[in-house]
Amino acid sequence: MDKFKGTVFLAIIACLLWSSAFAVIKIGLKYTTPLQFAGLRFMLAGLMVLPLTGSFRRVLNYLRDNLRLIMLIAFLQTFVQYALLYSGLNLIPGALGAIIIGAGPLFISLTAHFLMPNDRLTLPKLGIIFMGIVGIALVSLSNTSGKETGNLILVGILLLFLTNINAGFTNVIIARDAKHIPPLILSSSALIIGGTLLLLASIPIEGFIFSNPPAAYYFSIVWLSFLSATALSIWFLLLQRDNVKVSGLNIWKFIIPVSGAILSWVLIPNESPDMMSVAGIIVTAVALILFNRQNAIQLKEPGI
Repeated sequence: MDKFKGTVFLAIIACLLWSSAFAVIKIGLKYTTPLQFAGLRFMLAGLMVLPLTGSFRRVLNYLRDNLRLIMLIAFLQTFVQYALLYSGLNLIPGALGAIIIGAGPLFISLTAHFLMPNDRLTLPKLGIIFMGIVGIALVSLSNTSGKETGNLILVGILLLFLTNINAGFTNVIIARDAKHIPPLILSSSALIIGGTLLLLASIPIEGFIFSNPPAAYYFSIVWLSFLSATALSIWFLLLQRDNVKVSGLNIWKFIIPVSGAILSWVLIPNESPDMMSVAGIIVTAVALILFNRQNAIQLKEPGI
């Protein structure tokens, strides 16, 4: 029971950290390009974790013995995930981004159903997934006025849906295939390698742009690097626990859409809630809470 409480506590901490990212990313993107910003953020995050992994030789040994798996996780978890995320968030309001990404547990649960034999969906869960999609639709409809990017908002929504699908595959790979790699080594390696790939990709795609940004830029990149280093290391640790299921763990992300949307409305001047957005938040949050309850009934232990 103590281990269960510890898992819940760590999952909530990670989700609260992630919820702050949406508004802060929007602040940082005012002064740089999406891929360059993401690359610098994750390289710095990986370097923050590196001193905690033990000796450098130990890290190199794990890299040598698991190079293909670590490269795959780095490519999916950092390069693909955040290339899609940053590009999508650059086209849509932060609050809308928070809601769509916050519905990620629905997509991850579908992926786990097909790829993890002990993590199956049921008909009640499918009904709850439909409820969550209705919530996303409400929020999406309320933000299609084109007040920021016109028709490109639909492209942003699509990119964030692809982000959720990719997250599902990555979570399954970590839970199924990477239990033998220490989570700090895995997160540090994935962040450094993926961040480097993002930064290299940004040069031919976006060009190298760096003027003299204000303090807000440096605050955003330091905070985002810290939360990535902390939250991702926590998440890798929890995914590798034997008694934690991929779908059940990700249900705790219901915290992210509500907290992320509120922070976006507070911190970003041009963003504010409307009735449809609030309704979408409520429907999505209720769907995710019910999904968590369904997992608790199925697994005979709440929340995991």
